[in-house]
Amino acid sequence: MNDRFHCFPEPEALVQAAVADFLALLNACDGECHIALAGGNTPRRFYTALAEAGAGRDWSAVHFWFGDERAVSHDHPDSNFRMARESLLGPLAIPAERIHPMPVPDPVLPVSLDAAARDYEAELRRFLSETADGWPRFDLILLGMGEDGHTASLFPGTAALEEAHRAVVPVHVASRNAWRLTLTLPVINAARHVWVMVTGSAKAPALQRFRSRLEPALPIQRVQPAGGCDWYVDAAAMGGDCP
Repeated sequence: MNDRFHCFPEPEALVQAAVADFLALLNACDGECHIALAGGNTPRRFYTALAEAGAGRDWSAVHFWFGDERAVSHDHPDSNFRMARESLLGPLAIPAERIHPMPVPDPVLPVSLDAAARDYEAELRRFLSETADGWPRFDLILLGMGEDGHTASLFPGTAALEEAHRAVVPVHVASRNAWRLTLTLPVINAARHVWVMVTGSAKAPALQRFRSRLEPALPIQRVQPAGGCDWYVDAAAMGGDCP
């Protein structure tokens, strides 16, 4: 396992370290830099801190994408795009042409979501370089992890986990009776860098299962980029203490 764990006593220390590492990664980008954003409470804290630290910086070479999105309007309180816009993209005044939200069709139907997923993949392929085996390649994909081990919108038992040909697909999450769009495992694993941010004791059982590599595999266990993942975790998620 090539994963690297960065453990912090509390979430604020985690966020500040991730901000410093993020800005260093941007400095190392050769030309344009393509970042896929995550939803969730920990990323929201990170984005708020990043907006403060990045004020006055030149962001013109950075494109912002999304790892997944709920099938709600972009103004809905549950929208990942809305959260990122309010906490990061708006405060930094990122131009619209550098922001690539996942399209949410109206009405939300399986056929319209499938078309939206194909449109987003086509947009990825217009902007991103590709790996030798043809996958769009992000410079960085930010992920979280749910208590059930899901990441992006790759939930246990969903067909999206087995997708081997498409970079973006619709997924129905039966446990939440909701539709979403998500990047698939092949495009996540093709990224140059993958960071996973996890905080809170509620995530500790899933994180322990991940670290023990127990079967059946959780969705997050199938995130296996060639260079490994960087995990930003707090002590509570590690079960109470950093190793």
